[in-house]
Amino acid sequence: MTRGRAHDAVVIGAGPNGLTAANVLADAGWRVLVLEAEDEPGGAVRSDRGVHPDYVHDLFSAFYPLAVASPALRALDLERWGVTWSHAPAVLAHPTPEGRCAVLHRDQERTAMSLEGFAPGDGEAYLRLLARWDRLDPGLLGALLGPFPPVRRLAALLPGLRAAGGLRLLRMLTLPARRLGEEEFAGDGAPLLLTGCGLHADFLPESAGSGLFGWLLVMLGQRHGWPVPVGGAAALTDALVRRLADRGGELRCSAPVSRIVVREGRCLGVTTADGEPIRAGRAVLADVPAPALYGGLVGWEHLPDRLRADVRRFQWDHPTLKVDWALTRPIPWASPQAGAAGTVHLADSVDHLTRYAADLVTGTPPERPCVVLGQMTTSDPSRSPEGTESAWAYTHLPRGNAAPAPPEALADRLEAEVERYAPGFRDAIAARRIMAPGDLERHNRSLHGGAVNGGTAAVHQQLIFRPVPGTGRPATPVAGLYLASSSAHPGGGVHGACGANAARAALRARLPLAGLAPPRRPRWRSGRS
Repeated sequence: MTRGRAHDAVVIGAGPNGLTAANVLADAGWRVLVLEAEDEPGGAVRSDRGVHPDYVHDLFSAFYPLAVASPALRALDLERWGVTWSHAPAVLAHPTPEGRCAVLHRDQERTAMSLEGFAPGDGEAYLRLLARWDRLDPGLLGALLGPFPPVRRLAALLPGLRAAGGLRLLRMLTLPARRLGEEEFAGDGAPLLLTGCGLHADFLPESAGSGLFGWLLVMLGQRHGWPVPVGGAAALTDALVRRLADRGGELRCSAPVSRIVVREGRCLGVTTADGEPIRAGRAVLADVPAPALYGGLVGWEHLPDRLRADVRRFQWDHPTLKVDWALTRPIPWASPQAGAAGTVHLADSVDHLTRYAADLVTGTPPERPCVVLGQMTTSDPSRSPEGTESAWAYTHLPRGNAAPAPPEALADRLEAEVERYAPGFRDAIAARRIMAPGDLERHNRSLHGGAVNGGTAAVHQQLIFRPVPGTGRPATPVAGLYLASSSAHPGGGVHGACGANAARAALRARLPLAGLAPPRRPRWRSGRS
């Protein structure tokens, strides 16, 4: 029997989705317990001073356009609990080998002017794409992040869809990023911004859905920026934790769950790794990867036979290699405009992005990796001493080969790419930390093999196919158990939507019909299923 008071819900995992779910349930008056396996909360939203004591580095995620735009997180009003957002002077830059630079600013006219420098008319073409977004926002984001299927949200979107182009807009949303860039622009600048945003997931420039993903990230940057929490990513987690405590929720760290207790098709609670049974009177919400839940925390004997084969086909996203640097000075970019951007993408061309993606697909470690780089002091001056830079960069590696070369050699290869665009960069390195895929998983066991998105974002594992065919909703085959992680729709990113959707599903399941008594809670007998 659980110590102390009983809990209406147990949430497994204190990542952003788990903490969002817990807050939504606590707001509804539920007694909520969050169990986190690691020794601190946050999942992939954490920061430390492990590279250099004077520098703050984010361990995993760093920029949060989805957090400030997501209806789920905006509803929590986290600014009241201490989050302060900071923006770099520019959102995103993509320098080219010949010294030009495509720059996304929060001022749309400055963005258009930057793209116009690549080809006459591209500025106006960009503003037309932005106008399409404005006719749909915020309804489109609500439909993409909300519960599936988004029937009501799509109905509300119909007038905006017609105004934004109707079938022509829908066709545009299916285009690969390369094709979208070719159809809308004459120069290289805008296509580099669109396809470069595919680096944030595992989209090939030629894959269906990559155009939508690129357009989404660019438009979010235009309208919301890609902000960071002042003081580090952990500030966002701290706000979620403080809010939960104020609502009466409880968080326990260093408390891994060993199994979910199921009897007669109903989830009764959990058992911790130290053998403590904890009853969940209404629901258990699992902020863990789908393969860790099905056949892991829940035994196959409690699940449909077909689910085992489906989970075997579950596809992870590509492993990630990340390098953190403490720099004695700002990065000496050959294109000065890149120095003002919080995020910088490094790839010579769309063709370079395609070759890099093909290497990943064919299991070949790219000789010329494409790089996503963050300039954190540029974004938030509190991250390091004045005149210095806290920076990081990451690239993806082939699946199924988490260590294609020694991590130091891979880090050197990544640094060589930065040096190409910023001669003298290496001379500014005071300290560095290499986070190979296995290191990412050791810091956060949900990042299986260094995969950071909870499973591929490709079309075959989205919507009703996420995490397996026939799902798309947070409910599981076990009554009272909900999948609340990024393995569920809508997938990766710090938006809290997976957790919020699971929490709302649990709340709906417990609402009795008018005039009927609420359903009986299952009797808890022991920690054995």
